[in-house]
Amino acid sequence: MNVRTLVVLCPDWPVIATAASADEAVAVIGANRVTATSPAARAEGVEVGLRRRDAQRRCPALHIVDPDPDRDARVFASIAALVDRFTPRVELSSPGSLAFPTLGPSRYFGGDEPLAKMVASEIDDALGSSGWSDAVGVGVADGIFAATRAAELAVAQPDHVHVIAPGESAKFLSPFPVSVLGRPELADVLCRLGLRRLGDFAVLKVDDVVARFGVEGRFLHRLARGIDDRPSSLGPPPRSFDAESVIDPPAERVDIAAFAARAVADDLHDRLGAEGLACTRLLVVVETDSGERLERVWRHEGALSSTGIVDRVRWQLDGWLNGPSAQRPSGGISRLLLVPDEVMPARGRQHGFWGGETEADERASRALARVQGILGVAAVTVPERRGGRGPADVVVRAPFVGVDGDDDDDQGRGIAVDAPWPGRVPSPLPTLLPAELLPIQVLDARGAAVWVSGRGTLSSEPSTVRLDDAARGGVSIVGWAGPWPCDERWWDQLTHRRRARLQLALADGRALLVQIEQGSWSVEAIYD
Repeated sequence: MNVRTLVVLCPDWPVIATAASADEAVAVIGANRVTATSPAARAEGVEVGLRRRDAQRRCPALHIVDPDPDRDARVFASIAALVDRFTPRVELSSPGSLAFPTLGPSRYFGGDEPLAKMVASEIDDALGSSGWSDAVGVGVADGIFAATRAAELAVAQPDHVHVIAPGESAKFLSPFPVSVLGRPELADVLCRLGLRRLGDFAVLKVDDVVARFGVEGRFLHRLARGIDDRPSSLGPPPRSFDAESVIDPPAERVDIAAFAARAVADDLHDRLGAEGLACTRLLVVVETDSGERLERVWRHEGALSSTGIVDRVRWQLDGWLNGPSAQRPSGGISRLLLVPDEVMPARGRQHGFWGGETEADERASRALARVQGILGVAAVTVPERRGGRGPADVVVRAPFVGVDGDDDDDQGRGIAVDAPWPGRVPSPLPTLLPAELLPIQVLDARGAAVWVSGRGTLSSEPSTVRLDDAARGGVSIVGWAGPWPCDERWWDQLTHRRRARLQLALADGRALLVQIEQGSWSVEAIYD
């Protein structure tokens, strides 16, 4: 049976959390793709999914901000606190979205629509000071999926409220495209089969859907039919799996409390795993030595991993300890309680014999996560592939998130890595990057300097290189490739770079990637 649910949705929250004004053209860009925009940026044609360069071409004055889930969660804690006056159990899925069942609150406040209007008004007033009074939508429907779609429509409505009558969720969802299911591959298959709307997908027989798409197809078929997205296999734990940590002395800082949460999360995750269960909804209870208490319910579409649990505990702590002064506790964190509010059978994970994820990988990820809990999130970094033209752009150091973490950006990063990059150096890329560019001279057979024209052609064939002025003869070049001209950020006078790269194989066995910029050659990287 579906549960009447109210959803508060703020699609622009990653921008709002930066404290930017609604009149400022701002975009949050991760993995070279736009993930959130302000109204002013959208008015200039900047849309979610655009590449960074395309977005800046449409809006040269665009202010770009890096994604920061911790910042988003910390600021959103103040919005969740406003909803506490309507219900004691607010369910958070991600920063910018929250939900709660309306059965009790609706009776107390006079119905679903009056309740929704009061919630919308409360949040509009809080965001109005920075010009974001029209950024929130409140939807009420049978089930969280339909309520979320209603909240998306409510953002553009005058009162920011959209209420679906009981029993009408399936009819309401029918005209939506299948892409709202959040499964691009399945949506592509359905469209090629002529099933472009949720209503088309919903009329299929369940047996046919399971035979073609499996268990996940059945789950999505339930959503299309307006049935609550929690399948019948979910429910309360069969016995108590509560995990508790007493912090002595009380923690005054987020990183110290988050480190204590790591051990509790690992214990909870391991005990659930031993029973073949996975947590999909988690109650996090935090208490201080002054008797103050904060409860939040965190929900996840799949199974919460140990790292995912720690992330949500850290978000909750950060929003409480570093939030508005009126909401901060007066004492340190002395007790942490994790209660799995909803579990489902774990799908399991098969470790690979040759390649893939192994037990050693998992042990390493847990060890690095513990070090990260001690030193801070940014203190432990790992190489990460991203899109770019040069070796320094393609591989960067990013904060470690753990092998079993909830990293939902893999698909976006894959798009950026595989996207066409004009002027990109072909693979394989060099592996050694000097801390500073090393000056070098590239000479032809007559001893004259080689340069690259504005059309991207060499003035003459490279013959020797001279790394040191004291070395008169230089080193002979036995092979070369290029050049690869690159004109980057031509629209910005401050960051505009125009250069060309050349691959060189030297007679002494070394292989170099050199670049010329403003008439000077330098060694950018070395092939190992």
